[in-house]
Amino acid sequence: MHILLKFRPMATKKPGTFISLEGPDGAGKTTQLKLLSKYLDSVNCQYIITRDPGGTPLGKQIRRIVLHSEGDVSPVAELLLYQADRAQHVSEIIGPALNKGLVVLCDRYVDSTLAYQGYGRNIDLGLIRQLNEIATGGLMPELTILFDIDSEAGLSRLHPSGHDRLEREAMDFHTRVRSGYLELAKGEPHRWRVIDAGRAMSAVQEDLQMIIAEKLGVAV
Repeated sequence: MHILLKFRPMATKKPGTFISLEGPDGAGKTTQLKLLSKYLDSVNCQYIITRDPGGTPLGKQIRRIVLHSEGDVSPVAELLLYQADRAQHVSEIIGPALNKGLVVLCDRYVDSTLAYQGYGRNIDLGLIRQLNEIATGGLMPELTILFDIDSEAGLSRLHPSGHDRLEREAMDFHTRVRSGYLELAKGEPHRWRVIDAGRAMSAVQEDLQMIIAEKLGVAV
């Protein structure tokens, strides 16, 4: 039986725009985000790019532990480390940027934890959502873009020597993660947009720019 926590801080409406990018390993979202920055500069968009985990000095230390620890990390410890990073990230980077009216583009956010630790590790989704709420104060992206790719195809893109602890998980883990992402997107179609990330990089970038342009009301 889970203990229900009473603390549920609610995020107030921020003047900026919060967009998260999600996807299984090898989907290419980080590369696409770098390419997107050139487009955003061309339309004079005021934005920041950050990542979860690792968007703050504390987060960088947590990222090293959770992704590159030499010893075993229990699923629950992994979950709580991500939430600690996220609490600091929202407080130090995301919240202040939104309050300044900036567009915040975040490489992974709360949905990654649902996909990886929930669907992938089989930790209770309700518990994860409750911890997400506490860590973020209820702050959710207005738009979440899923870069979807077949698990085997995505992992084949990664250099073997560069695999982190999660990337080295068995294929069935990655299959569950991808299925989890698709289930999450299906459950909130008003927030999610799905891009086929198995295509050429230029085609994926074109779709991404169109989605962002529509959201921000700027020209492609």
